Amino acid sequence: MIVYITGELTHQTPTQVIIDVGGLGYEVQISLHTYARLKDLTAYKLFTYLHITADAHTFYGFADMLEKQWFLNLLQVNGIGPRVATTILSSLTPQELQQAILGQDSARLQAIKGIGQKAAQRIILELSNKVGKLSELPYQVPGGYGHSQESIPQQALAALCKLGINKSQAEKAISQTIRAHQGELSLETLIKLVLKT
Repeated sequence: MIVYITGELTHQTPTQVIIDVGGLGYEVQISLHTYARLKDLTAYKLFTYLHITADAHTFYGFADMLEKQWFLNLLQVNGIGPRVATTILSSLTPQELQQAILGQDSARLQAIKGIGQKAAQRIILELSNKVGKLSELPYQVPGGYGHSQESIPQQALAALCKLGINKSQAEKAISQTIRAHQGELSLETLIKLVLKT
């Protein structure tokens, strides 16, 4: 089991990073929460989970153990796979997810793209007994800086498509969100707003 990967971040988007470890590049899928912690860094330690299917071996990376544990617990909920778990953790921070479960806030979970009423109820029912244990896990603090050259709408579109949203729907939602919020939006805010529409 590979618990974490430490190395140079050679490429980053809101949904994935490539991390160079001794000349070997690992492609790692990440949530928007992790991206916000890694954004513009050049090196980092990512806690990892390796998802193996008949077609692929996919790494998922997390900024801290708390997010990783939430991801693993979401995978235990019937009907929640890695992509949906990543979408949930892109829409809500671990603390917000915890609050939604403790408050039995099904509507907040249903506001996430791809989560219907039954899935939201299953998440609340199956994870409510695990909430207390997860809140005690430590965070990992990042350090270091770099830059991204794509525009925020382009990065948002790529991230949303990677999360399984139709490209034309994502483009339309991005345009509407930018028009509705005439001030400048950060990449994380733009993606979160689109995921909630």
